[in-house]
Amino acid sequence: MSDYAQQPKFIENNQVQIMGEILSDFSFSHEVYGEGFYMIDISVKRLSDSYDIIPVMISERLIDVTQDYKGEMIQIFGQFRSYNRHEEKKNRLVLSIFAREIHFVEEENDKIKSNQIFLDGYICKNPVYRRTPLGREIADMLLAVNRPYGKSDYIPCICWGRNARFASGFEVGGHVQIWGRIQSREYVKRLEDETTQKRTAYEVSVSKLEYLDS
Repeated sequence: MSDYAQQPKFIENNQVQIMGEILSDFSFSHEVYGEGFYMIDISVKRLSDSYDIIPVMISERLIDVTQDYKGEMIQIFGQFRSYNRHEEKKNRLVLSIFAREIHFVEEENDKIKSNQIFLDGYICKNPVYRRTPLGREIADMLLAVNRPYGKSDYIPCICWGRNARFASGFEVGGHVQIWGRIQSREYVKRLEDETTQKRTAYEVSVSKLEYLDS
């Protein structure tokens, strides 16, 4: 947990820190008790010099949503959250970072990790283990992370190599802690009318995980 020592302990079982460039204007999401929440996209650099485009939900009380901040560098602390959006007669899991604290930064600071997440939750589907055509081992997990007031966030996670073999033995209800990073991935969705639509999926790429005894 030392990597997360700088982060305020808002919700200990779901901690996210990202740093990147603001790509978009604010778009209105919803309002709760008179407080407006808005979405923006943040471009977060990977070690490979490619980028993840991550959606962030920010309260109008944290930032002036009437301003144009595109191109500015920002550091965000918060949580990775999910909700179900009903479309095409199905529920679709929608993921974004919920910002709890933000800081504008002058430039990218290599001493600050630009993308890190810690989750403490429970396996809610049997992990799916497979190998890529090149023989790389992968396991997909869906982690339920409890939130106050009886709510939960459902976070897709992907493990590689030894972590994938380890995760393949996890059972539904198992208590797991993971450390990793949030990544975006484009894919093509085939719709019912045989047309296709390009979409973006978000998941946690796991670098470390621990299975806790119940």
